[in-house]
Formats: sequence, C-alpha cells, structure tokens
Amino acid sequence: MAIIGRHHPGASVELWGQDEARIGLVPIVRRVWALKGHRPVAQQRRRYEWLYVYGFVRPSTGQVEWFLLPTVNLELFQLALDSFADAVGAGANKRIVLVIDQAGWHMSKGLKMPEGLHLLPLPAYSPELQPSEKLWPLLRECVANKEVADMDTLEEELVTRCRELRDQPEVIFNHTLFDWWAHAALAERVAA
Repeated sequence: MAIIGRHHPGASVELWGQDEARIGLVPIVRRVWALKGHRPVAQQRRRYEWLYVYGFVRPSTGQVEWFLLPTVNLELFQLALDSFADAVGAGANKRIVLVIDQAGWHMSKGLKMPEGLHLLPLPAYSPELQPSEKLWPLLRECVANKEVADMDTLEEELVTRCRELRDQPEVIFNHTLFDWWAHAALAERVAA
C-alpha cells in the first residue's frame, strides 16, 4: 500500500479482498437441534443449477459489495470489477488494492483495469489467506436446510441475505479481519 501511496500522492488507499462462490439448488445441509429420540427432517431435492456470487470485502471496516452473476469468466469478472470500482468511487483520488486469488480470469492479460484499482494476487492454493472466503458461510445460511424451489427464489434469498449482511458491518469485520491483515487495517485507519 505504501508503494501505491508513493506513486499516487494525495490519494487515499483502501485494502479490499475479492472472491467468487457458486451457490445453487443443491441443498446445503447443516446440523440442527432435535428432541432426543426424534430425527430432524430437512426437505431437499437435488438440482444442478447455479448462481455465482462475486463478493468484495474491506475487512478493516466490514464494508461489502455483492454481485450476482450467472457464471465466472473474464467478461463477467470485468463487469464485476467495473461495477465495484464505480460503487466504491475508485479513481485518481481513491486507490483500491484488491487482494485476489490466481483464478485464470483474475490473471488474464485481456483484463482492463478500471482507474484506481490495483490487483494483488495471493500465492497459488492459499484460500486461507483470502478474507473474502469467510463471507461464504455467512451468505449460505439463508439457504441452509431449505428446499429452494427455483432459480428466481434462490436469487431472491441471496439478494435479501446480501442486503442483511451489508447492513451488519460488525459481523463482516469479525469474520474477515485476519491477524495478518490488521497491520494494513491499522495503516488504513491512521491514514484516514
């Protein structure tokens, strides 16, 4: 972040993480409480249709941005990046360092970076370093142990849950601010 600050004096710098998750009509089964001697019942019907959630998180504040898209590829990642940059006001006076994994569409030479956005790839095969990975259990709670009738219902459930989580920055903060991220978060708070 210091390098970005040196190359863009006077600009604020924020550190964010980004990842995608596939959520579909395949049931997500979680443990539930039941009376002793009774078996809990969870309705389910296996179907293989999916939506992809593109999640952007700023662990130091608990701020999130969500995008629901039909798949993952370079074109849709570009759309998500452009929309994210607009939503958070990235530009000449506000620089965003976005921590990403090394998925093919993240590292493509065909990607056109919006102004103010800088990608920082994590080492390969290191999801434990990505704070946005901690968003998915929170998001999936809305469909756990439920039978979701169709893709429209799934989308409604996910949109509702994304809005709920957006309005709970403390929950996001508590799940995504890793120990190693705290140094960057402290620098962010001091710079603000």
